[in-house]
Amino acid sequence: MGPVGPFEPPYYAVVFSSLRTPGDNDYGATAERLEELVAAVPGFLGMDSARTPGGLGITVGYFKDEEAIAAWRGDPEHREARTRGRKEWYEKYVVHVARVERSYGHE
Repeated sequence: MGPVGPFEPPYYAVVFSSLRTPGDNDYGATAERLEELVAAVPGFLGMDSARTPGGLGITVGYFKDEEAIAAWRGDPEHREARTRGRKEWYEKYVVHVARVERSYGHE
């Protein structure tokens, strides 16, 4: 498995950096479900994700436009997972939303 993209700019990248709490607490199953849900959002382009053994994780979701981001943010199961995340899964997290002006790659 490798990185997704590149995509035709402009598009948006939503970067979610987090530090996990110990234990799973249903995190894995919820993450799998959220991946299914976000894939169905019109305008979702793809996602890259990585986690260190120490719990630091970075997930980058790529979206065609701000409407697609808003649709994902408004998804009821995603909202519920965000609430659980603050209570159970994350010591801390940061979200960055950026407009991508240039995108290229190599295989």
